[in-house]
Amino acid sequence: MASHRKPRQHPLASLTGGGSRRARTARTAATLALAGAATATAAGLDGTAQAAPRPTPAQVKDRVDALYQEAEVATQSYNGAKESADTARQELSRLQDEAARRTRELNASRGELGTLAGSQYRSGGIDPTVRLLLSADPQRYLDGATVLERAGSHQATAVAGYARRLGSVRQIRERAEETVERLAKTEARLKKHRVTVVHKLDAAEQLLSRLTAEQRQRMASRDGARSAAERGRTDRGPDRAGAPPAGLPGAARAAAQAAAQAPSPRAARAVSFAYSALGKPYVWGATGPSAYDCSGLTQAAWKAAGVALPRTTYTQISSGPRISRAQLAPGDLVFFYSGISHVGLYVGDGQMIHAPHPGAPVRIAPVDQMPFAAATRPV
Repeated sequence: MASHRKPRQHPLASLTGGGSRRARTARTAATLALAGAATATAAGLDGTAQAAPRPTPAQVKDRVDALYQEAEVATQSYNGAKESADTARQELSRLQDEAARRTRELNASRGELGTLAGSQYRSGGIDPTVRLLLSADPQRYLDGATVLERAGSHQATAVAGYARRLGSVRQIRERAEETVERLAKTEARLKKHRVTVVHKLDAAEQLLSRLTAEQRQRMASRDGARSAAERGRTDRGPDRAGAPPAGLPGAARAAAQAAAQAPSPRAARAVSFAYSALGKPYVWGATGPSAYDCSGLTQAAWKAAGVALPRTTYTQISSGPRISRAQLAPGDLVFFYSGISHVGLYVGDGQMIHAPHPGAPVRIAPVDQMPFAAATRPV
């Protein structure tokens, strides 16, 4: 009966090539599971790629415009901090010069006091009554006493002067120390704003790099790359940064017409200056003469007209009376965005000259190109 028993399966048989059907079935299931997992992973990766398509040129333009506007806000903060830092440095230099001058005066007063003290020591410092009794010539002593009294009065004046100068030097040095602290804080803000500007501009450049040269050119054209003064010339490709205004046919005539419509001779000179800056590159923080940012351009234009404007957009807006949009005249400053972060110089016919952003030279553009906020007429 033992010869008819079914042989017992060896425990390792399931791991050999000739194992049971159950083992083969398990291996097949495992293979299918792994293949399914790989397929699911590939599908997931493919799905992720499809969920984040390349942005369209219009989407890139919108995001780049937003980045440029954010950079402009940071640029104006940078300009304000830089102006404050420059003012603090000038004040510190003046205080240091003043402290040195008054210290010299203090040292001179100290020397005078030393001379008086030495003279008093040599006179002996004896009680005046005793000295009178010991004097061989009382009248001569009395005459000398009068001189000594006057000398004492002079000494008191010298002491008072020395004390006054000492207090003055201390005050100046305290003010200098406060200025140094203020300068350090301002330079920290300056660095922070600089980092923000660079970060925003780098992000914009990375987005633009995803576009073809043709797409970038079309974007520039829609952004107003062709100014009103250029409309009559043939297409010669993109503007060359820094190109002289002589290369813009009709610019001189347009400048003369705008200047003639200006409400004052100073406004006319500001308009003429703005036309002469056409084609110069935008550089954030620049005030000329080879490059400008938006408020740097308007400041330079009105400086040529003999009017000192403050440095930033949010201070330039208070440089004269507010003007309604219907009252705009050549030379007026036009401001944009709710935060007053951009400014241009109005030149008439709904146009302005402004420094737009990096990669876009000083140009003529419609006032309607950006959200209008306010306008002012410098005085």
